[in-house]
Amino acid sequence: MRIARFVAGGDPTYGVVELAADHGPNPETVAVLTGDPLAGPVQYTGERLHLADVRLVAPVIPRSKVACIGKNYADHIAELGGPVPPEPVVFLKPNTSVIGPGEPIVRPPETKMLHYEGELAVVIGRICRRVPQERAADVIFGYTVANDVTCRDLQGSDGQWTRAKGFDTFCPLGPWIVTHLSLEEAGELDLCTSVNGEVRQNSNTRLMMSGIARLISQVSAFTTLLPGDVILTGTPAGVGEIVAGDRVSVEIAGIGVLENPVVDEDA
Repeated sequence: MRIARFVAGGDPTYGVVELAADHGPNPETVAVLTGDPLAGPVQYTGERLHLADVRLVAPVIPRSKVACIGKNYADHIAELGGPVPPEPVVFLKPNTSVIGPGEPIVRPPETKMLHYEGELAVVIGRICRRVPQERAADVIFGYTVANDVTCRDLQGSDGQWTRAKGFDTFCPLGPWIVTHLSLEEAGELDLCTSVNGEVRQNSNTRLMMSGIARLISQVSAFTTLLPGDVILTGTPAGVGEIVAGDRVSVEIAGIGVLENPVVDEDA
């Protein structure tokens, strides 16, 4: 199932995206739901809209936090330099950094080196704390695509990553949440990031040094996770600069494509 959050002339609404099989004659549609599936039981309203007639927004606005994992791909560690950490690096993005597909990534004047980082994102479905790895699948609502936008120069100069990764618009998510993937399937997904149509990252989630279950266990060991919280699982090699006028596209097989333009804050 693909759970989308969209706008069609009013407030954001949730729905189930129905894709045309094999590009057949039936249009892609979204079946409208009565409420937020992350907050409680929902039902179909019976209304269906053409997907092309609605505007997709971020499929989830985290209740409290976006927990992010750094240095989780060996090739990314190698390209930036430095040792492999004994445990994955964990940092937080504020929920005000979240935007949806098509919304602009805004480059702030504080940076001269804005980078993309395509990533798999895990959406938490229930309140949990100290989740053992063997129970990790029980707390996952689904998966979506993320771009961990980073001011690379500030990341180096600040000595910690909050400001470099926490600006408004620095956490694009979308295009929807996929709920039908198993934990094992999510650990075997092709990930591709392109800038203006040129492939920059081409990897697979199987190359994560710490898998999804371990990441959930590690993060939930120090903070209670709430329904709608998001864990970004790290980025592979191939990160690089983006500037105003660029379009960044992150595609994860089995989930979808997240695309965002880049603009300057003073534009």
